[in-house]
Amino acid sequence: MNLVDRVTTRFSEVVGADPIGVWSAPGRVTIIGDHTDYNAGLTLTIATSFSVVIAVGVRDDGRVRIVSPFGDTTTVELTRCVPGSVSGWAAGALGVLWALGGSRGGVSGLDIVIDSDIPVGTDFGASSAIACAVAVAVNDLWETDLGRMELVHACQRAEHDMVGTPTTMVDTATAMFGETDSAVLVDCQLAEASPVPFAIADAGLALLVIVSEGHRPPGVAANQDRRASCQRAAVSLGVETLRDLAVNDLSRVRETQDEDTYRRVRHVVTENARVATVVELLSSEGPRAIGDFLIASYLSTRDDFDVHNSHSARSIQSAQRAGAMGARMSGGGLGGVVIALVPTELLSFVERKVRQAFTDEQLGEPELFVVTPSRGAHRVY
Repeated sequence: MNLVDRVTTRFSEVVGADPIGVWSAPGRVTIIGDHTDYNAGLTLTIATSFSVVIAVGVRDDGRVRIVSPFGDTTTVELTRCVPGSVSGWAAGALGVLWALGGSRGGVSGLDIVIDSDIPVGTDFGASSAIACAVAVAVNDLWETDLGRMELVHACQRAEHDMVGTPTTMVDTATAMFGETDSAVLVDCQLAEASPVPFAIADAGLALLVIVSEGHRPPGVAANQDRRASCQRAAVSLGVETLRDLAVNDLSRVRETQDEDTYRRVRHVVTENARVATVVELLSSEGPRAIGDFLIASYLSTRDDFDVHNSHSARSIQSAQRAGAMGARMSGGGLGGVVIALVPTELLSFVERKVRQAFTDEQLGEPELFVVTPSRGAHRVY
């Protein structure tokens, strides 16, 4: 049973009727550009073939019932979907309803049943995918007639004000603007998202994601320390954000900042430059031209931003030795999720060598996924 059939069946079992429609939103994998987003920088991502789907029905009692993929149920009055009134796993989805005006009344209640095939614990942006699926569904059903970027901002408000998480626009913009055979360039300073050619299958390549036990998700204290360090550096350097610095400004940074701060600023500034170069290469030469920049990004993240662990190092080293054209840590955490750009004919060999390397080092069993650039949030039927 596919995901759409499964969520439709679950909806009928829970509600006792068929849904009025099913909507889908994808997860996210970062190709290049990590720890740039909260510095108003550039990030290049793809919407993945893993997704969240929601089956939705309309209620006439002004209440919202949300059922999670694990069967947890939350039911609230729609007019009570306001910051400070709800918490827990459903707060993000309920926050979207608030951000789109549901708490003001005059709109119908909803039954929302959620399902997903986004692997748990992978930092693929599952919570943002849920928010985006709810946003496009409500935009259709409540006829709010908002554009995609307006929906992105609504999802961000839900995360900031209802959930209390200072997320950037990257995950939601990817889920909203993803396209088949395209990456998404997210400009966090200009609040823009645009497609970039990324037909990896046509280029004879596969994008392999390696998730190890060393993965530490975003939000831990060390990550927050890095974010605060970047903000302090911007203030000290007299710029609004580190996005306002270019590579030729780094000599001034070195003269005025301590060594740790300098290295963190250098990562952000050079990573923005790498993202811009990769976008140009994808448009002019294609995916086979970007491998060296993935490696350079990894080295910068490891050496300048101090994001590393033995699991990610082993993933990257073993994938490259087996024939990957480039590999890097991916996502906003502190290591453990790795992407590798692999020639299709070597994919099985690379997967086998990565698994063997983890076995040899007694690092536990990694999870391996192949992801493809996919369509953004949309109505399935």
